[in-house]
Amino acid sequence: MSERVLLADDHAVVRQGLRALLEKRGLEVVGEAADGQAAVELTTRLRPDVVVLDIVMPRLNGVEAAHHITRACPGVGVILLTMHTEDHYVLDAIRDGVRGFVIKTQAAEDLFQAIREVGRGGMYVSPGISAAVVQALRAAAGPRQPLTHRQLEVLQLLVEGKGTKQIAGVLEISVKTAEFHRTRIMKKLDIHETAGLVRYAIRTGLIEP
Repeated sequence: MSERVLLADDHAVVRQGLRALLEKRGLEVVGEAADGQAAVELTTRLRPDVVVLDIVMPRLNGVEAAHHITRACPGVGVILLTMHTEDHYVLDAIRDGVRGFVIKTQAAEDLFQAIREVGRGGMYVSPGISAAVVQALRAAAGPRQPLTHRQLEVLQLLVEGKGTKQIAGVLEISVKTAEFHRTRIMKKLDIHETAGLVRYAIRTGLIEP
C-alpha cells in the first residue's frame, strides 16, 4: 500500500518538483501547504501517513508545525527538511516526536527512503546527519530553547513585521495575550527592540536572512 504524503514548503517550485519525484515513485501526494499553519490544518483534515515540512516557512516554521501535528495527529509521521546538517531546533523536534530529518540538497532519493521508513513507524536521518548525534540529542539533558512554543510562534510573526493586533488575529488569541507574550519574549531574551529580535531569529534558524 502506497504512503499518503502531504508536502509543506513555501516555494511552489520546490513543492511541485518533490511532488513529481514522489508520484513517479508511486507515492500519493494528498495535499500541499505553503506555510506551517496551513500544513497543520491540512494534516488534521486529510490525515496523511507522512507529512514533509520545510523547517523555514512563514506564519509557523516547520518545527512549530511539527509540534502541533504530533499532538493533534499522533499517528502521522513527520519529516523535517533542512538546509543544514546541524540545526538549533533538532533537539526540540526529536522531543516532539519528529522521526525524519532530510538534508534539502539531497531531497530526491533520500526523501523517498525517509518517507518509506517513517511511514513504517521507523526513524530516518540523512547520511549527512549522524544518527549517533541524533541519539545523543534524544538523551540530552542540556538546556532547552528558552521560549515556549507559543512564544516562538509570536516571535516569528513579530520578526515577519506583524503588529500585535495582527498576531492576535493569526493565533486567535486576545490582543492583551499577544502583548503579554511579546513582553515575556523580550524579558526572557533580554532583547528590547525589534532589530535585536530579528538578529536572534536569524541566528537561531527561526527565519532566513
